[in-house]
Amino acid sequence: MKGGPVRVGIVGSQFQAECHAAAISMIEGDMSVVAVASPTPGNAQKLADRFKIPQVYTDYRELAADPEIEAVTITSPNALHCEMTLAFAQAGKHVICEKPLCVTLDEADAMIEACRSHGVLLLYAEELFFTPKYLKAKEMADNGAFGKPHLIKQSEKHFGPHSDWFWDVERSGGGALLDLGCHGIAFAYWFLGRPKIISIYSHLGTYVHGDKTKADDEAVTIVEFEGNAFSIIENSWARRGGMDDRVEVYGEGGLTIANLHMGNALPTYSEYGFGYAVEKAPTTTGWSYPVFEELWNYGFPQEMRNFALAIRGLETPQATGEDGKVVLEAVYAAYASAGLGCKVSLPYQPTARLPILEWLDRKKA
Repeated sequence: MKGGPVRVGIVGSQFQAECHAAAISMIEGDMSVVAVASPTPGNAQKLADRFKIPQVYTDYRELAADPEIEAVTITSPNALHCEMTLAFAQAGKHVICEKPLCVTLDEADAMIEACRSHGVLLLYAEELFFTPKYLKAKEMADNGAFGKPHLIKQSEKHFGPHSDWFWDVERSGGGALLDLGCHGIAFAYWFLGRPKIISIYSHLGTYVHGDKTKADDEAVTIVEFEGNAFSIIENSWARRGGMDDRVEVYGEGGLTIANLHMGNALPTYSEYGFGYAVEKAPTTTGWSYPVFEELWNYGFPQEMRNFALAIRGLETPQATGEDGKVVLEAVYAAYASAGLGCKVSLPYQPTARLPILEWLDRKKA
């Protein structure tokens, strides 16, 4: 690529950091990882050794001060996204932030403004905008294959998050709805052409993991969009038997179903478990559906390539901080809906310090 590969530092050293490092290794001509920062040195060094990353830091501020780094990917706990973004923006680094963008709308505004004022990009890591099956579904819809789409269904379910910090609502800001539902909200919003969100209705519960978290482990959310369309989003941290990840699109003239774990997957049973590139479920014992070239089928390398080209000014970024804020506002409204037991209209002004408290605080009342 003209100007050479974008030199990136990764903040974090666990599951999502590994996804980013692996995806970037597939687009070496466009982007390369030159440093990793994590407060757990053993994990950081392990990641560095696996992907031949030359520099390891134990503090993200050291990474921010590294003059070799042009951009950073943030894969840290949600509650840290804002403070890190502000530091990196001030240091002149482009920011690629994992979902959710942050945990409050004020933080979202601060992140967007900091990156704007320092002349750097704030990119929102939503890989569903790049997933090949989902892109094909959108291409068909945009070409009129189904007539006018009126219903988008998205489901993402497994038996729990990949890192323990997700169970702590102070660090995560929410449960299955925030962790997984932000994908479905973003996808439907993008698929329909980014229409205004009119209302949200959500039902939440903690049905299986109450011994370790106050967060929701089951969530069903209905999102109403301007233009006479809606979305049903189903999320679970309580689904045994492996990962379920699919999209359904309905119009008056047809439909399509895109299941990420069927068609390019290998139905597999194992008593012992195994590892593979993007192990979304916490275990692979029993039945599972490992996907051939999984990172590519989820869209991670394509996402990172778009970000690299956007940083070089060669493409328009497909997922931005503004997209992340739209999704976060919808998540806030969804938690409020579950707490109030009714549909909530947007725009929504949060009343709680964290998204999940819109639900938990009303449960206590």
